[in-house]
Amino acid sequence: MGKFIFWAVLIVGGLLVGRVLAQHKAAVQRRTPPRVRKPEQPATRETEAMVRCAHCGIHLPRSEAVLSQGKTWCSTEHARLGPATRPHD
Repeated sequence: MGKFIFWAVLIVGGLLVGRVLAQHKAAVQRRTPPRVRKPEQPATRETEAMVRCAHCGIHLPRSEAVLSQGKTWCSTEHARLGPATRPHD
């Protein structure tokens, strides 16, 4: 009979310890914010030269500029209007 009581107490004690550990783990997970995975960075691109619009002075990447009359423009509308009448800094 003594062996039976020993094993019963051991099993109940093990289950109790397991439950306490599970509750502790759940509490820790509730306290810590979820990890946010950073989106994967795209392959590094080469830097691109910036150009200035001859009309408004805005800087934009050379690939997005409109080239006309030997000058760079930010849009076809500004290319149509021509150079600005006031000087830019």
